[in-house]
Amino acid sequence: MSQHTPNELTQIFARDRELITRLKQDDAHYARLADEYHEVNREVHRIEAETEAASDERTEELKRKRLTLLDEITAIVAKAREAA
Repeated sequence: MSQHTPNELTQIFARDRELITRLKQDDAHYARLADEYHEVNREVHRIEAETEAASDERTEELKRKRLTLLDEITAIVAKAREAA
């Protein structure tokens, strides 16, 4: 697998790198969501890179889950950004 996995949170929230690092340390809910997001994102990447096989349905399910997680993470980051 490529060392560069697209759609990583540090890439998406590049301007909030310190904030997301702090959230991961201080907010257990955020940390769980971030870990789950990374797991799902890397699985999608492996499927798209054709290093792992999956049905179209499974791929779409993972992409929907990734988007749902990203929406929740984005809301947490936005709230934390406002509070900072």
